[in-house]
Amino acid sequence: MTSLDTFFRPQGVAVIGASREPGKLGHDVVRNLITHGYTGPIYPINPRAADILGRQAYPAIQAAPDPLDLAVIVVPAWRVVAEMEACGERGVPAVIVVSGGFREVGAEGAAREAAIQEIAMRYGMLLLGPNCIGTIDTHAPLNTTFVTGQPEPGEIALLSQSGATAAVIIDWAQRVGVGFSRIVSLGNQAGVTDANMLTALVADAHTRVVTAYIEGVADGPAFLAAATQAAQRVPIVAIKAGRGAGGAKAISSHTGALAGAEAAYNAAFRRAGVLRAERLEDMLDWARALAWQPLPAGNRVAVLTNAGGPGIMAVDALEAVGLQLAPLTDATKAYLRERTLPAASVENPVDILAGSDPATYGDCLAALLRDETVDAVIVICAPQDWFPPLALAEIIGQCAGNQGDSPKPVLSSVMGLTPGDDATQTFHRDHIPNYTFPERASQSLGALWRRAGWLAGQTDQPEMQLIQGDKPAAAAALATAPGWLSPEQVNRLLTAYDVTVPGDGLATSADEAVALAESLGYPVALKLVGVTHKSDVGGVVLNLDSAAAVRSAYTRLTMGHSGTVQVQTMVQGEAELIVGVVRDPQFGPLVMAGLGGVQVELMGDTAFELAPLTATEAGALLERTAAGRVLAGYRGNPPADRDAVIQAVRALAQIALDWPQIAEIEINPLIVGQRGAVAVDGRVRVSGQ
Repeated sequence: MTSLDTFFRPQGVAVIGASREPGKLGHDVVRNLITHGYTGPIYPINPRAADILGRQAYPAIQAAPDPLDLAVIVVPAWRVVAEMEACGERGVPAVIVVSGGFREVGAEGAAREAAIQEIAMRYGMLLLGPNCIGTIDTHAPLNTTFVTGQPEPGEIALLSQSGATAAVIIDWAQRVGVGFSRIVSLGNQAGVTDANMLTALVADAHTRVVTAYIEGVADGPAFLAAATQAAQRVPIVAIKAGRGAGGAKAISSHTGALAGAEAAYNAAFRRAGVLRAERLEDMLDWARALAWQPLPAGNRVAVLTNAGGPGIMAVDALEAVGLQLAPLTDATKAYLRERTLPAASVENPVDILAGSDPATYGDCLAALLRDETVDAVIVICAPQDWFPPLALAEIIGQCAGNQGDSPKPVLSSVMGLTPGDDATQTFHRDHIPNYTFPERASQSLGALWRRAGWLAGQTDQPEMQLIQGDKPAAAAALATAPGWLSPEQVNRLLTAYDVTVPGDGLATSADEAVALAESLGYPVALKLVGVTHKSDVGGVVLNLDSAAAVRSAYTRLTMGHSGTVQVQTMVQGEAELIVGVVRDPQFGPLVMAGLGGVQVELMGDTAFELAPLTATEAGALLERTAAGRVLAGYRGNPPADRDAVIQAVRALAQIALDWPQIAEIEINPLIVGQRGAVAVDGRVRVSGQ
């Protein structure tokens, strides 16, 4: 199999469907190859043309000479299968199918896509697309797209499942002067997938950050593994489109990709170290900061401004992303006081007031960067007319570049600049990300801080210790037809993995219920069997402390329902939690935890993580909800057994990993005492696989 580098640095390129007519895609691909400096041979394939744009044309791919290792197919969908076959016979190792009209248009297109997949596999060809715009490598250089223009050479790579989104970013990059290294449009991922291409992008020596527009991953585990490995080398910032039902439906009609559950993607990105942006603007903001600036050693930030309002906005945004103001040393404040106007504030944020010149900015910025309490600096300048912004841009670049071997990140918000300003170009030259508004600078610094935190967590990651359950006992509990397990089966399964359950039994008459209650010991609870959400139908009665109370409760519960009830020992504790697992079709078992009880859906206070989990990851999962605060002892209540909850969460994750036929598990509530946690009400659903 040929290296994916062929899509960016081929020895020779054929364009099948090349056209003499400007505006045709086949013409524009040839134009871009020539215009943007590709130095290898270009073979336009067109049986009715002698030459195209001064390059000799060939009637078919078989007639094109060597070297030839990449073909770009730009013909109607119904012709693509035949052209793919011809490429295979010619021995072309890599093919880009620009043409649309495949899986995204329905069954007929899906059949065509399956046909070109089969051809690619049979001949061992790499297939990119279909329904994509191609690839760009600004450093090679190579441009196989039909899009007008390309960015300057830079350090940011783009991986996009939308050709139109890639085209928009290419246009933006040209207008604002931000360079890119490689750009690839994946299309339907019939051959090369997001996971494959991530590996190729991070291997590029020019790429310092990867941005990604994702609609749905082709293979969840493969993507997770590739992204985790890639993020060890360079930052990855991704947009995941299709968050709502309407967006997910639009995706299925666009590329045929699976939109997937939001919680699963959030968990996968968090595990892999992928920074998820909500907007394209955020993705591109963060990418510049990650590509151009060092990571902060801590979360303490100094804000240097000439206007109070923008400084306050920056501080609010910093706190929202987990950063805080640096305290500044007395020595720094004394130094600043000597070099600023009398009314200036040398407390952080440092407000040097309107009227301060670039030299004052430079003195203050250098002092803040020297301060040991400062991990990063944001420089803000509101629009003014007493000095040119270029002078300030040069000063900021000089200070940031003269920090020595342990540089701190410097981000700026010199407001009012346009992409064509000399100051903007100076910022780009000096690799200082400048933002129109200070909040965007703060949010981008937050991305740097999250990246630093993820890398630190990777170096301090404890070894995964899997829970060893009693497999024979679990298998016996799961020996059933698809559907919900009985309470006895649920308890046997949980017990096999050392999850504590209360004493219980099933009764089919009032006498049996009383006998069970007396053997278990009062007080007890009665629960209606065969109803999933028991509280919705009044199917739970608690704190029964006598035979008469048990008889009365049994009669009420079974009126109009099955005559079977579960008699269970009452359990008291400090907290009620919900823990569970649902099997995501793309990423596998998705573990959930949060505050439990009958209002769990209403409150929505749950968090998710992918299985398996270390104890540290399970603890972090709890802390993302109010459950963490409750377990610590909320409002004077005694703390509950957090370690027991972590063990229960990890046990459920292991059950789901060990038994793929389990579609979902839920314990609600898991009652947590000062010592121990008890699964009071568990549900397990087995799928038909």
